[in-house]
Formats: sequence, C-alpha cells, structure tokens
Amino acid sequence: MDPATPLDISAAILFPGVLYGLAVLGLTWFGSGALTRALVGLGNRFTDKRPLLNQVMTVARFTVWSIGFAIAAALSLNLSKEVIIAVTGTAAVAVGFALKDLAASVIAGVTIIVDRPFQVGDRVTFGGIYGEISAIGLRSVRLVTLDDNVVTIPNNKFLTDVVASGNWGALDMLVQTDFFIGADQDPALAKRLVSEAITSSRYAFLKKPWTVLVNQVIHDGYFAVRVRAKVYVLDVQYETELSTDITERVLQAFAEHGVRAPTRVFQHRDHAA
Repeated sequence: MDPATPLDISAAILFPGVLYGLAVLGLTWFGSGALTRALVGLGNRFTDKRPLLNQVMTVARFTVWSIGFAIAAALSLNLSKEVIIAVTGTAAVAVGFALKDLAASVIAGVTIIVDRPFQVGDRVTFGGIYGEISAIGLRSVRLVTLDDNVVTIPNNKFLTDVVASGNWGALDMLVQTDFFIGADQDPALAKRLVSEAITSSRYAFLKKPWTVLVNQVIHDGYFAVRVRAKVYVLDVQYETELSTDITERVLQAFAEHGVRAPTRVFQHRDHAA
C-alpha cells in the first residue's frame, strides 16, 4: 500500500462481522451478569468465603469484558498491518483528547484491582460519603449508602483522594456507638449497662476485643459524660442492626436505672437573667 494513499476506513470494517461482534458483546454482558449473580449467591450461602468470592468476581468481570471486547474487535475489523497502524494512531489521538478521562478511569480500575485499597463488600468513606462497595467496573466504582442510594464514582478519583476502608476484606468491622449522660450521673453504672447491652446483642462479634470508654465532653451545649461502645459486628451487613440493638438495650436500661440525660450549660444563668 502506498503510504501517500489514505486508508479507506470502510475497507477496515467487516460489516458482516459487526453483527457477530455485537452478538459477542451481548453474550459477554449476559455471561458477566450470570457470573456475578452466581458468585453473589455463593457468597450469601458461604458467608465466611464472601470476601474471597468478591475478589474473584471483580477480577472475573474485568477478564470477561476484556476478552469480549477483544473478540468483538477481531470479528468487526480487518486487522491488517495498515489497519492496526491507523486504528492505533486514531485511538491514541482519541485517548489523548476526548477519552483521556475514560482511559484514566480504566487504568485506575486496573490499579485498584492490583493495589487493593478496598474490595467489593468493604464499607468505605470517600468524599464524605459512607457505604458499601457493590461493584468495581472498568470505568467506575459503585457505592451503596446505608439509606440505599447508589453512588457512582469514576475510578481515577481514587488515585488522588483519600479513601478509608472500615473492614478491608474482612466480614467483621468495628462499630462505634455513643451515649451521653449528665455529668452528675453515675458513669460506672452507665458503663456497666452499656457493657451488658454489648454482650447480650446477637450481632456483636465477641471473639474480638470490645471496650466501653468514658470521658467528659461538651455535646450540643451540654456538659455531658460520653459513654462510647466499641465492638465488632459479626457481619458488616448487620452494622445498622448492631447499633440499633445496642441503642435500644441501653436506653431501656438507662430508663430502668434512672440514668438521666445531660442538662444545658449555664442553665442557672439563663434562669437568673
């Protein structure tokens, strides 16, 4: 081929093959979904293996889609030497300009898989948003908040911003719940009641160390004693259930034992005024 002769793009496209390529992408989409559902089902059945299965699912989805795109391209394009050079050059220009953010996200997705700052199933905080990682894709990460909102975050955002993982691939996770009582109340009694609430909760993972901390604070304009419960939840899926269960038990115990809430700072001065 004469280098001065422009490449006929239409000759590079195998139009019958385009249909086969689209069919391959459809099968890839179906296969990826079926694989995801199967691994999620296994994770729900074998809870102790769920973190490992989540890792396998992420890598498998990347692999399936990469193979699918490669096969679709091979079927749809006449991959001669000239076509490869032309397509490579065109792709380089497109990536450099219009698709630079997409390319960065794809590369970042591979980096996330290799470096593993978090995994599917982890409870993370990113940009002030807290939730569970439900999927790590080629372009973005999906995070489901505790109020069931799905947040989609481009992969490249995780290369420059700070992300905190609460469990990092483990089923259990440390959960912190605070209670506030008046400065004139009995902190030892409050600590004992909170401890009893922790040990009686069916969601608490007591094989790991747990503790109850007590200190004085000013909370919302009140002198108060903060009683902080720190305990691991049996499974991150039960995070809110654990906090609710402990809170209900503690509030009931405080009411039964006369442990009262704090009173407002400078209340006597307001009254005198």
